[in-house]
Amino acid sequence: MSVTAVVNQKGGVGKTTVALGLASALGAARRSVLVVDLDPQANATTGLGIFEAERTIDTVLTEDRAGSAADAVVPAGWAPDDGSVVPSVIPSSPALAQVEHQLVSDVIGAQDRLATALEGLSGEFDEVIIDCPPSLGLLTVNALFAADRVVVVTEPAAWSSDGVAQIVRNVDRIAQRRGGRPELAGIIVNRLARTRDGSYWAGELAEAHPEFVLEPPVRMRAAVAEAAAAAVPIHALSRSGADDAVAEFDSLTRQLFSSVPAATTPESTTPESTVPESTTPESTTAPEPVPGNDTDRFPDLGSLRVGVL
Repeated sequence: MSVTAVVNQKGGVGKTTVALGLASALGAARRSVLVVDLDPQANATTGLGIFEAERTIDTVLTEDRAGSAADAVVPAGWAPDDGSVVPSVIPSSPALAQVEHQLVSDVIGAQDRLATALEGLSGEFDEVIIDCPPSLGLLTVNALFAADRVVVVTEPAAWSSDGVAQIVRNVDRIAQRRGGRPELAGIIVNRLARTRDGSYWAGELAEAHPEFVLEPPVRMRAAVAEAAAAAVPIHALSRSGADDAVAEFDSLTRQLFSSVPAATTPESTTPESTVPESTTPESTTAPEPVPGNDTDRFPDLGSLRVGVL
């Protein structure tokens, strides 16, 4: 089981829609995934079809007990589709915002409450995705201390590269204190519109972080937002643009998660021997005509002459 934190301190970049898209792709690949909603806005919770939860992440963090997260895991409200695996979720609630303030008083273990709570779940899921709040407060720090790697979500806009650089520096600072964990797994450019401005800033991000910006970007489509609002996986949505969004999330998922097998390319599924040599242009090329023959210039007339004879 690997733990991936989806982060950016800037709000409105679409972290939750990306987290849900990755969870949908993992489920479609028949991988078990747990989504931890660490944002007091609880958008990932409702996007996964959970609207009332008896136990939420705020109570988990308050207890400060090893393995306490297991008691809060519930199946998502997504309907299974074509054999896909329905994700599980640890729901969030607005009460989580108050818990963050309470954690400040714990001068010893405030930063690793989530890591402690997730202990014992390693055999239950293939992947864990943490949807972080849009800040660099204690909740995000808890996610970084619990994570094996980090995915930064950003949008192609002015100053976005500066925000990414700040996140990368904080990830590096924590990794230095934790023996190299978490590692930066990649940067996903989200909400890329078909505009000159969007293309320019996407290029700036790729130039600033060439080794981390993943391809393809997630383009701005109504289908992605509609899937989250309707609490359905993007892979189950039937509308214009959904198939393109699915292809993007599938590609990103294969790059980010080693448990998902690589896609099979068309070339590898078509044996070369299926094309008979006798059908190649070389085998059907007519012999060169003899110079000086009338049929050199008028082949059709020559054929008619032979036919008459």
